[in-house]
Amino acid sequence: MAAESPTTDAVAAAAAEPVPGAPKPDPILVADGVQRRFGGIKAVDVDHLEVQRGAITALIGPNGAGKTTLFNLLTGFDRAEHGTWSFDGRPIAGKSGATVARAGMVRTFQLTKALSRLTVLQNMLLASPRHPGERFWLSWLPFTWRAHEKAAEAKALEILERFKLDTKKDDFAGSLSGGQRKLLEMARALMTDPTMIMLDEPMAGVNPALVQSLLDHVRALREEGMTVLFVEHDMHAVRHVSDWVVVMAEGRVVAEGPPSSVMHDPAVVDAYLGAHHDTDLGDDALLDPAVLARLAREEEDR
Repeated sequence: MAAESPTTDAVAAAAAEPVPGAPKPDPILVADGVQRRFGGIKAVDVDHLEVQRGAITALIGPNGAGKTTLFNLLTGFDRAEHGTWSFDGRPIAGKSGATVARAGMVRTFQLTKALSRLTVLQNMLLASPRHPGERFWLSWLPFTWRAHEKAAEAKALEILERFKLDTKKDDFAGSLSGGQRKLLEMARALMTDPTMIMLDEPMAGVNPALVQSLLDHVRALREEGMTVLFVEHDMHAVRHVSDWVVVMAEGRVVAEGPPSSVMHDPAVVDAYLGAHHDTDLGDDALLDPAVLARLAREEEDR
């Protein structure tokens, strides 16, 4: 997988100081003092985080680091005990998921949310914003929403073709493979014309044959001017597609920087391997399944 030529915003992200909470030249998302507890456990404790506009930022960390919880907080699917954050200069802390999405920050989920008993095309049309037929009285007047419906269907078919799902448009979403459902989630998010798209483990459970296609789609989003923030465990994907990497451990941001350097940061080694400093940490070893399996066996034997 060859890396793409860096965009202007990607270069700007790389120029930021590689320290936790690093300020960015043109941040689209800024979060301060975000905290979330579950019982006595502080799942998220982020002092400061900025996401550079127009760049691809990867959010990585071991299981239980708080990555998905942070996603849920920022996108309105969970409530923080403390903290403020803004998107594109507008405060969105405490706003609902629908309000955040309308503001232009749209997310996908680790476990896909396709409506299995609706067709692929119907799933796409559900994401079409500001449909006049959703108003009760206008729903009785087809002439008020037919034009919108026709335009939405044309847009949906165009996006499905881009994701090579157009031949599946009349199939039930429940019949798609895991990788195709991931593609459908990404395609459905684009129906809302987002400014920023947040992908929660887009490569998880995907057939290796589809991984390259997903990576190409993520790069294409950046080339079209969108900002991408994604959670991922596949370090090959992170290294080849991201402009900037943020590392979380125990709810905190412990490291930031370009992917070429952050993998070798001592804080990243500690976050993933703890005391196992004798483990080979070459570019391809971090989070390698064989490494994790060996560490799991060592923990069981202790």
